[in-house]
Order: sequence, then C-alpha cells, then structure tokens
Amino acid sequence: MRHLLKHHVGKRALLASLLIFNMLMATRVILSRSVHPLLLKRTPFLHSAPKHLPKSQSCPLWSSSFSFCLSLHKSATTNPSLSSRPCSSLSATAMASSASVDEALEANPLLQDFDFPPFDVVDAKHVRPGIRALLKKLEGDLEELERTVEPTWPKLVVPLEKIIDRLTVVWGLVNHLKSVKDSSELRSAIEEVQPEKVKFQLRLGQSKPIYNAFKAILESPDWQTLTEARKRIVESQIKEAVLCGVSLEDDKRDNFNKIEQELERLSHKFQENVLDATKKFEKLVTDKNEIEGLPATALGMAAQTALSKGHENATAENGPWIITLDGPSFLSIMQHARNRSLREEIYRAYVTRASSGDLDNTAIIDSILKLRLEKAKLLNYNNYAEVSMATKMATVEKAEELLEKLRSASWNAAVQDMEDLKNFSKSKDAPEANDLNHWDTSFWSERLRESKFDVNEEELRPYFSLPKVMDGLFNLANILFGINVEPADGLAPVWNNDVRFYCIKDSSGSPIAYFYFDPYTRPSEKRGGAWMDEVLARSHVLSRDGACARLPVAHMVCNQTPPVGNKPSLMTFSEVETVFHEFGHALQHMLTKQDEGLVAGIRGIEWDAVELPSQFMENWCYHRDTLMSIAKHYETGETLPEETYKKLLAARTFRAGSLSLRQIRFASVDLKLHTDYIPGGSGSIFDVDRRVSERTQVIPPLPEDRFLCGFSHIFAGGYAAGYYSYKWAEVLSADAFSAFEDAGLDNSKAVKETGHKFRETILALGGGKAPLEVFVEFRGREPSPEPLLRHNGLLATASA
Repeated sequence: MRHLLKHHVGKRALLASLLIFNMLMATRVILSRSVHPLLLKRTPFLHSAPKHLPKSQSCPLWSSSFSFCLSLHKSATTNPSLSSRPCSSLSATAMASSASVDEALEANPLLQDFDFPPFDVVDAKHVRPGIRALLKKLEGDLEELERTVEPTWPKLVVPLEKIIDRLTVVWGLVNHLKSVKDSSELRSAIEEVQPEKVKFQLRLGQSKPIYNAFKAILESPDWQTLTEARKRIVESQIKEAVLCGVSLEDDKRDNFNKIEQELERLSHKFQENVLDATKKFEKLVTDKNEIEGLPATALGMAAQTALSKGHENATAENGPWIITLDGPSFLSIMQHARNRSLREEIYRAYVTRASSGDLDNTAIIDSILKLRLEKAKLLNYNNYAEVSMATKMATVEKAEELLEKLRSASWNAAVQDMEDLKNFSKSKDAPEANDLNHWDTSFWSERLRESKFDVNEEELRPYFSLPKVMDGLFNLANILFGINVEPADGLAPVWNNDVRFYCIKDSSGSPIAYFYFDPYTRPSEKRGGAWMDEVLARSHVLSRDGACARLPVAHMVCNQTPPVGNKPSLMTFSEVETVFHEFGHALQHMLTKQDEGLVAGIRGIEWDAVELPSQFMENWCYHRDTLMSIAKHYETGETLPEETYKKLLAARTFRAGSLSLRQIRFASVDLKLHTDYIPGGSGSIFDVDRRVSERTQVIPPLPEDRFLCGFSHIFAGGYAAGYYSYKWAEVLSADAFSAFEDAGLDNSKAVKETGHKFRETILALGGGKAPLEVFVEFRGREPSPEPLLRHNGLLATASA
C-alpha cells in the first residue's frame, strides 16, 4: 500500500501549522521501541495502502557469522537438553518409544543447527513438537539465567540475548510461512502452540531477577562508562519490563497475562479472517464486454487466475476471467473498468471484507479494543494510546496536533480535487458526473491523469520490467552506499520457486548481509500488501567464531503482478515505488554496523522513526538518472521518453489533498479508537469511523462501509495507536532527501559523499542511538517540514 502522500494548502497556513514539528521532535522518548520478547511479535513493516486503499523481528542461536562461504545445509547438532534421560528402569517398549521421540526431535528442522532457516522443509507437522521442545529448552536456560544472574553484561545481557534470539527466529520462521504459504494445517498448529509461546514470553518479560539486574546496572557507578548503545538497551529493557507487567502482583498479573494471551489469539484470528475473506470472493466473467477497459496485463492476470481455478482453456483474449479482491485485481477494476456496476460490486465487496458470517471481524475488534484498554488501566495509563506512545518519539497530543494541522491544510485541496473530477467526467458526458461515488473516483482520476499529464500507468508497464527495476535499484545502492548486490540463489532454502536470494558485499567484496525477495501475488496462500522483516539480526554475541559479528538477513515481500506468458513481470510505477520503499527498510536492517544484537538494524528504533529510510528511498523514483536507468522497454530496450518523464514528475502531486486526507483518516480513526472510544458503550467502532470521515472524506463513506474489519495494520500488526507514524516519518524522510538536493543531485561526487554520510548514520547506527540525535548527526540540524511541502508541490501552490 502506498503512503508517501501529498497535500495542497496555503504556504503561510501550512508552514505555521507544521512549525510544531520541531517541538514534536523535541518531545522524544529516550527509551527505544520494544526489544523485549513479549513485544517482538513479528510485526513487519507493512507498506501502507496507497494511493488507492488501506494497507494493513530476530536471529538463530547457532547461526554462522557468514564470514566465509556457507554450505547449503549443515549437519544437525544434537542439543543435550533435548536428549533422553537415563532410562534403565523403563521397559523396552518405553525405551523404544522414547528413542523414537528423540529421533523425531533431532530431525525436526526447527531444531536444527542451520545457517539459513530451512524454509523449504518446515511443515505444519514440525510446529507443535518443534516449538514445544524449543520452549522447554529455553525455559531451562531462563531458570539458569535467573539463578546465576549478575548486573554485568556477560552474566545478564549475553545469555538474555541468546534466549530472545532463538525464540524470535524460530517463531518468526513459522509465522513467516503462515504469511506466504498459508494452509489450514499450519494455522491449526500455530494456533495450538501459540498460548505456550506467549506464556513463556510473559514469564521472561516479567522476570524480576532480570529486571532488578538491569536496574542495578542503571544505578551502578559504572553506568557512565557504558556505550550509548548499551545504555539504550538497559533503559529499554527496564521500560519494556514495566510495560510487560513486571510490577504487577498476584491477581493483577494473572489478569494481565490472560489479556496478553487473548490479544495474541485475536490478532492472528483477525488476519486469518481478512485473508480468508479476500480469498473467498471470486467473480467469474465470460463476456468481455463486462470488463471493457481493462488493460492487457489485467486481462492476462484474470485469465491466469481462471486457469488456476480449473478453467483449462482460459486466455487473456477470450476468457473466461476471474476477478478477485487481491490488490492488483481490485485496483485494475477500480481504475480501468468502464462497467460502472462492476466497479460498484467489487468496491462494495472490498470495503465489507471480513464483516459478515463466520469471518466477521467486528466482535474481534471490540474484544481487542476492550482488552487493550484493560491492559492500559492495569499499567496505570489512561488509554492504550498512552501505552503505545511510551516507546515512541511522539505523545498522543503531539500526534493528534500534527494530524489536525495536516487535515485542515489538505481539506480545501481535496474539495477542489472532487470538483475537478466532476467537471472532467461531465465533459465526457458521463451519466454519473453529478453523482460521483467511491467506485467512480479512481476510474475518473485515472482518466483525468491521462488527459492532464498524458500518463497512463498501464502504458508505462512495458518500461518497468522487474529485472530491470531491480538492476537499477541495486546500482543506485552501489552509487549511494558503496555496496554490491549479487544473486546468491541456491545458497539458502526458499519457500517458493519465485523467491530470489541475494548477497550484499562491501567494496572489498566481503559479504555483509543477505536478503530474500518474494515479489509476486499468490492470493491462494499469501497475504496482501508488501512488507519487510528481519530473518536474522547482526550480533557479536551470536557469531560462531566469537570474533566477527553474525551478519544480518532480511526478507522483502511484495504482491505485484506476476509474469504472464512469456512476458516478465511488468510493473506499474506504484509497484516500483513499493519495491524501493521495502528495500529502504531492508537497507537499514542490513547495513547496520551495530554489534549489540538487541539494538542492531531495525531493532530498538522508535516506531514513528522506522519509516524514514523506506520513504527516503521512494524519492529516488523521481530522480531523473535513476528513473531513466530502470525505465527501459522490455522488448525494444528503448528508454522512457524524456517528455514522459517530465509528465510523470508533474503528476507526482496529482490529487495531493485527497491522498493526504486518506492517510489522515486511517491515522485519526486509529488514535480515536485507542483514546476516546469506550468498548461496549452506546456507540460502535463504525460510528467512530463515520465521525472521523466527516472531517477527512469529501464523499462520506457508505453506510455499510466496514473497512475497519480489514484494517490489519492496527488490529493484526504493529501500528495500533501508531499509524500516524507514516506522516511523522514523512517529514524526516523528505528532509533527509533534501540533503542530497542541497549537495546537488547532478554532482556525482557530492551524492556519493552524502550517501556515505547517510549510511554511516541513518543506516548504520540502528537503535543504539536516539533517532533525533541520529538525524541531527546526518543533517546537521533538527528536521524541517519545508522539504516535504516542496516535494509535494505545496509551496508552489501556496505562492500561486
């Protein structure tokens, strides 16, 4: 989903309103985002819904330091704690049974001594015994740590990091497979062991011996001798322990733990319902007239879907075609189908996903909000938003203030956007011109864009083939950061044949990181959206040889149009931006130079700052040299015409007010639900959304609009009371890119020097330093909103 949005407003009003940002940045929280295992719940960075709709951490104990070539599979190492005990008193049958169990555990891929996770062989049958054996082992490790703990790094943080790391990497492995290779068997297995996993996390998060040891370090005379990264770890662990309920006693702690168990279960169920509701909807079309206007790419995809559903003779030209609610299919209908009734049918289906029958998420949302409020009260906070903000840069008040300033600044521009659509559709004699509805705006926006800028996203697809885009992206990374990205397929197991594996090397040719890339939509088994998450984190503690740090590994997942026939994957410009965005997240994880595993890469960075590198990378999609290097026609090799590039650049701020309001709606309803809403009261969650929409949508939502039932970001992801982070980080990312503009984008030497500085600060320091301090170290000053206004065309609009 897209979230680098633009908005129009008067220069003075918006500059004045956004001057609050400097104050916002000053009200930072010293403690980092969760590194405690209770809160590391595999919440990858989701790519927000876009220009069109809503969009919705970790490393193995025995992993290699990757300082030399790795074999694909290493032999298993028997774990003594999982071996059978002496059993001389047992019967032969019992001995045989015990031996059989041990053999099965030793062969379980989740328990193997692997260099890269065995994504290719892990199956649902491995989850129950593997996770339970792992938890038993880690329970013993925790008991040993509590028995021997001392307020020193070797006796406290080193063993703690090993426990956290092993759990997060193995759980992350199975949870990742659930996202990209979903099955009922895998779901069932994860659901069964999940309470046991949460129970252990709570036990670890509420360990008073560990909590007291961290407090002793904080209060010791040696505190000032610690590095900044180690201070951040100590402060964060103390903060997170409190948020995990370490200070609660007896009944309150029991209640807190029950709440955490239920919240974990409900969030998984919420996401499953969204996925199932999306998969459940299919519309078979046999008459091509019904889908007039759809581009060839969309027809080919719809025919390919029909083939996969048993329609053996389906072709792009003659059908039949199957339309789904998966992102690429849904968007193609909204933007290009001339059949208005079809657009309405698909739109209504989309905004009512997971809101009825067995897949209804309404009650789940109410339960989640009720439990989050109870949790907040137990921790002595007024509401859940305050809990969320405890580990972020902003406060509830400052986040709301920023959103309101942006909302008021964007409203008039959004109203004008709608007037422009009405006038344009009227000029085309559209019957609906005087009654435009939600299923009309994307269609007529595309027609207006084509007319105004002569830019048609579908016609641009041939210029953006996936292989060429990736080559250009990797070349940009080389120019900016001095790294080389090389294919390493076959080195690590993958979960699908379409997944690519890459190695990142420094200028000397030494490997410094690895990543997986899973680009294509697979509606039958893969959740929608785009995201990045860590697979393994950089860590000195977890290196094999005790000298070199273990290298980081990431995965990037997208849901773009797959190759059709002999054509490569041809991307829309929005999909190009999405790949650049996720690669920005991955770079921060992979180019970290932080050896403290608990704050390396993306770990320990305040949640409202983590979008900085991802949104920063999107800016390069509009940089002429970068775009021209990737925009090559897949058949002729012809470069995108200069005139087309200029039109694409001009179209960047098209409908900026409307797009800004859309993101503000999501962020505002998120905060309202987690501050003012009283679960079980007289009003419903949809009443809250309607009130927010009155101030953030020019066209009121449909009475039956249930988009909240599919809002995975806040009900199944890490953005609860934090969706505002996209707008917050937008200011940071735009200002960061302006450093390159100030240096001169045509000055290759200056670009390389600025890129090196960006790498050594924003990308290298991880969570080991407060994000505002990291930004100031890069930029030389605190953030300013002016670059964002300029990039969005707002300064020029204001002057006019």
